[in-house]
Formats: sequence, C-alpha cells, structure tokens
Amino acid sequence: MMSLSEHCMSLLAIAPTREAVQFEGRWYSWGEMRRLATELWKALATSGIGSDAPITVVARNRPCALAAIVALLAEGRTLRMVYAFQAPAAIARSLERLDSPAAVMVPEDFSPEVRAVLAARRMAGIAMGEMSAQLLAGFEQGVSHGRKAARQEACVEVLTSGTTGAPKQFPLPQRVIREFIESQGPIGELSDAGCEPPLLLTFPIGNIAGIFFAATSMLRGKRTILLDRFSLEAWRSHVTAYRPAVIGAPTAAISMILEAGIPREDLASLEFLLTGAAPLDPTVHRAFEARYRVPILLSYGATEFGGPVAAMTPELHAEFGAEKLGSVGRLLPGVRLRVIDAETGQPLGCGHEGLLEVVSPRIGPEWIRTSDIGLIDEDGFLWHRGRADGAIMRGGFKVLPETIERALLQHPAVSAAAVVGVSDERLQQVPAAAVRLKSGIAAPTFEELAQHMRRHVLATHIPAHWTFVDTLPVNHAFKIDRLGLKQMFEARLRSVDGRPLRKTENGQT
Repeated sequence: MMSLSEHCMSLLAIAPTREAVQFEGRWYSWGEMRRLATELWKALATSGIGSDAPITVVARNRPCALAAIVALLAEGRTLRMVYAFQAPAAIARSLERLDSPAAVMVPEDFSPEVRAVLAARRMAGIAMGEMSAQLLAGFEQGVSHGRKAARQEACVEVLTSGTTGAPKQFPLPQRVIREFIESQGPIGELSDAGCEPPLLLTFPIGNIAGIFFAATSMLRGKRTILLDRFSLEAWRSHVTAYRPAVIGAPTAAISMILEAGIPREDLASLEFLLTGAAPLDPTVHRAFEARYRVPILLSYGATEFGGPVAAMTPELHAEFGAEKLGSVGRLLPGVRLRVIDAETGQPLGCGHEGLLEVVSPRIGPEWIRTSDIGLIDEDGFLWHRGRADGAIMRGGFKVLPETIERALLQHPAVSAAAVVGVSDERLQQVPAAAVRLKSGIAAPTFEELAQHMRRHVLATHIPAHWTFVDTLPVNHAFKIDRLGLKQMFEARLRSVDGRPLRKTENGQT
C-alpha cells in the first residue's frame, strides 16, 4: 500500500485540466492545485526550512487551503492545524504555542497580532492567494526554536472538540488518514474518477470531520464542492442538482430542513442521510423520517478516537428499522467499548447508563476515558445519552462552560460569571451567561462583553443569552447551582403560550 505522501503526490499528477474543487460557483483544476503545491514547496525551500519541519496551517475553507494540505502531505510533513474562525489575537496565541518555523494562511489572516508573533518567533509567513502561495515580505526566513528530537511519525495535528476535556492539539497519524481512504473502497484509476457526481464538503477542513470528509472526496481524486460554512440553501441546491443517494449533514441541519419546509420531492433521491456531530433529538429524528421517508444513520466518534467508532449502517437499519431509532449503531470492526460507573470505575452490564470508555484500533490499545454517557443494549447497539461534564453541544461543537467563564472573568467589570447550556431549536444547545458586575466600575453592555469574548475564545463560545445578576445561585455546598440557572434561563425563553422568545439585538432575552 502506498504511503499517504505517495498517494498525495499521485493526486497532483492527475490530468491538469480535470476539475478538482468548486468554490463559490467556480471550478479549480488539478493543474491549479499542482501550481500552488509547486509554489508552496519553493517557498519552504527558499525560507531554509528543513523537509521534516512541521508547518502550521490556518485553514479557511478555500480551495487554496485544500491544495496546501495536499502539498504538505505529499512532502510527508506534520501539519499543525489552527482554527481560522477566531479573533486575530487568538490565532496569534496558537501560532506562538505551536512554534512551527512557518505558518501558511490567506493574506487577510496576517493581522498585526499575527505578524508580531512571526517576528518574535522568527517564523516564515506564506500567503495563499486564490490559487498561489508566496512568501510574505519581511517574513522570508523561518527558524525552529524547538529542541531537535528524533523524527516521529508524520501526523496532522487537529484540535479536539472537548470530548475528554478542554480542546487540545491531537496528533492524527497520517497512516490513519490513508487507512480511512482505503476503507472507502478501491480507489481505482484517479485519472478516470472525474465522471462521478461531486461530493459536498461543508465541515471546517481544519478539524477531524473536515479532514475525513476531504479523505472521502478530494483525497480520493473525486470532484468536490467546497462550502465556506454549512448553508441549508447550498446543501439543498446540491441535492436537487446532483441527486445523490447518500449525503451527510450536521446534526443541527435536520431541524433546519424541517423548519424550512423543504418539499419532499427535493430530497426524493436520498436513500440515507448521515450525521453524528452531536446528539439528535429523537422527536426531530422521527419527524424528519416521517416527512421525508429518508432514514437518518447516526454515528459516534471523537477526535481522540481517530474518527467514528460506532455507526448505524444501511444493513442494520434494514434489519431493525424504527426499533433502534436514536441509536448510534453497533461498534465498528476492532473497536472495544465499555460502560463504567462514574464513581467506582467498575464496568456495568447491558442496559445500564454510565461513562463510555473506548479502545480505538486506529489509535492504540489503551482505554480512552470520555465524558459521554451511554449504554449498550442487549442487541449490542450503543445509545449516546449526553454529557457528564456539563459541556454544551452547540450544533456539533462541544463548548465547555468553564472556558467561557474564564474569559468573562478577564473583563475588568466582571466579578463573577456562570454559564449553562439552554435548549435551542436549531443548534440543540447554546451557551447562556449570568454575570455579576463589580461595583464602582461602569457597567458594560452585552455587546461590549461579546466583543471582549471574541478576543479570547472561539466564535462558538460567545453566549447567545445574557443576564446581569446581583448574586449567582448556589446549592447547599455553595457551588454554582447550574440546574437552577438553566431553569431560570429557559423559563425566560418561553412566553406564556410556550413559544421561544426572540433575542434582542444586544443579546438580551
């Protein structure tokens, strides 16, 4: 079997006129992908960076970023991914922490904060244009400050979403990506793959979902339609234009489809819809299948597992049907999973809820402790019941309340803060913040607090609902009463007839 490096090099040898990626209505060819790769390789060589040095990539969903990823994988390099949807100061902190000799990103992300870090750390900057890569003036040389270590297996370092704690850099071995490509079926002749309908890529290409969707599409030589972010209208247009039999979508999109009242005939080609980024409300699940007669196949996985470890398959759905609606299916080959008691750590039997622990053959033989609650039934189906750590599932992104609270406490007017997740019709959950202000300091508006947050956390962590309080609710142990706070917010979010209230422009409810 070829290495991932060899495979990516063969991708760049595909007929140059063949379509590779469509973005905003324009097709980019494999010849253009190859041109960017060549320019990127030249820029790295000119900067004096060694062939085994890791490279940081701030990856927006753009064709140039996909081309850069293929180019760096073809060289066998380690890639250190950074989320682009965060404030410039946060991107700068990520670059400083990761300490690569070079950073690759689009020109608009080279903010003053980023340039300051590049200068201080003596990092090279490579700017990606529409389909080009050039050294940034004044940042042509890169120096690594890390201690020289024995070469380790090349990987793609992606950020976890917080399944086993605060988000952290996770090394996804390149062999895992290659094995995933192989698991999708024979690749065949890459030069003959252009006649197939294109696949839709909507997830951020810097996280594991984006990497694996790219491995399903572009990294198999298939034509790919890339979205900057998920759009229901773009998703619907893709389905009606290309009539796929199977398509994926974020979990939050299921309720969006129902709310939009998309005609049943628009989805008539679909045999299955795949999702799994977050738990799906069983009521929404049933309503979707009843309206569209399209089964939803759920899956369960995490960055720490190297991808999915359980899935509902068409074969399982055909055998069990509605009996297992809501289950994330059975374990994938080689996976081991157990349910344990959170207090004692002892394994629990079938039908008992507890914390999930997983052994993923992609990662290694050790048990991986999660903060997910689940059970396994007598037929071997896994049921994901939610989180044990209070994490907020915001449309597929896991948000830790403590991360938001720490950022709020950095505001000079904030004395204390507590954050909980409250129900949201579209995103399942969103964060809501209760803030106690210091006396003698001018009170900020909610919008000013939101602006403060954007300088410290990802956009997914910005609270959707706010309230000022004189005191935070506490329980008998003098800890924050998060249940009481959640109930307070959800009571405010409902009018007398039970319908959600709309938020005001400044975020108040």
